[in-house]
Amino acid sequence: MVEPARKRDTRAELDALPEGVVGELIEGVLYAFPRPRPRHSRAASGLGGDLVGPYDRGRGGPGGWWILDEPGVALAALDVEEIAPDLGGWRRERLPELPEGPITIAPDWVCEVLSPTTRAHDLKRKRPLYARAGVSWMWIVDTDARTLVASRLHEHSWLELGTWSDDDIARIEPFDAIEIRLADLWG
Repeated sequence: MVEPARKRDTRAELDALPEGVVGELIEGVLYAFPRPRPRHSRAASGLGGDLVGPYDRGRGGPGGWWILDEPGVALAALDVEEIAPDLGGWRRERLPELPEGPITIAPDWVCEVLSPTTRAHDLKRKRPLYARAGVSWMWIVDTDARTLVASRLHEHSWLELGTWSDDDIARIEPFDAIEIRLADLWG
């Protein structure tokens, strides 16, 4: 017996999510989650703050990047109407200007901060999607384990570069021109 085709969720349903709920529309399926909690936001904001000055603005670093919090990304070739990494980075040579609407070019770098409500989604759905999209680097921050795991895309698979935690001070690709103090992420 053949199952009936599942109704595809729409952009209108994504846009109609209530306040305090964020969503992504991937392969016709709407995924909705509560807005991130303070520890999650602290880790993402802190890490973004470390990167924006030297990489986005070129202050004390090489510049040449856009670093954005929760950017809306649409990847038509992968049937992704909207995906939003906690942090995303694009080399300006690939994305010279920021568009008004969703960005339609896959990021060069993404960072996902795991939380109880997004852990499985980030690891099982988004991580392989980022590899298929050709994202070059992915960082995963786990506030419960107090770790940052960095990976680089190699032959369509993630190659782990390392794991850092607690009081480690690290230089991590692609942002290895600066030091990141992990203890600052945990607040």
